[in-house]
Amino acid sequence: MSSYLDSVKKQFAYYKMLGDKTFEQLSDEQLFWQFNAESNCVATIVKHLWGNMLSRWTDFLTTDGEKEDRNRDAEFENDILSRQDMLDKWEAGWQCFYQALESLTEEDLDRVIYIRNMGHTVMEAINRQLAHYPYHVGQIVFLGKMLCDEKWSSLSIPRGHSEAYNTEKFAQPQRKAHFTDEFLEEKDKK
Repeated sequence: MSSYLDSVKKQFAYYKMLGDKTFEQLSDEQLFWQFNAESNCVATIVKHLWGNMLSRWTDFLTTDGEKEDRNRDAEFENDILSRQDMLDKWEAGWQCFYQALESLTEEDLDRVIYIRNMGHTVMEAINRQLAHYPYHVGQIVFLGKMLCDEKWSSLSIPRGHSEAYNTEKFAQPQRKAHFTDEFLEEKDKK
């Protein structure tokens, strides 16, 4: 089970990195672009993730994950005024999340916590967020690709490079590794 915690930590770090690399490619104006009134800009998606992370992961093991002071509807009203404000919220949310995740042990995974009075094991709660956060990071990346168009720098295997990528991978011996290792190693080199 400790490998479960190690795996989810790497997966969440990977998705955070995708968001980070998308922000780097966008101008300040692009962070606030909306397709229409019903869609969210990148900054609004970040604000929602921040609100969710603070609510779910503050006092994670001892209080309901939907905190009384959370105003979820307000998370979709964009009042972020700058790139720095957005990045501060992004980092604060992830910091709260990582702090809670780092405090967990194998024995905690079967403990029951509550989100809106609905019981979840800790593992179920982590899995719930492992679906939720990448869903929104995917929206951020998609917006980034649309906004950058031909200037977009791929965050995975660039279009037209799958064969070369696979050739390189199959030239290596079989091994046990986490799929995020190579991406996170590249990030750490920078």
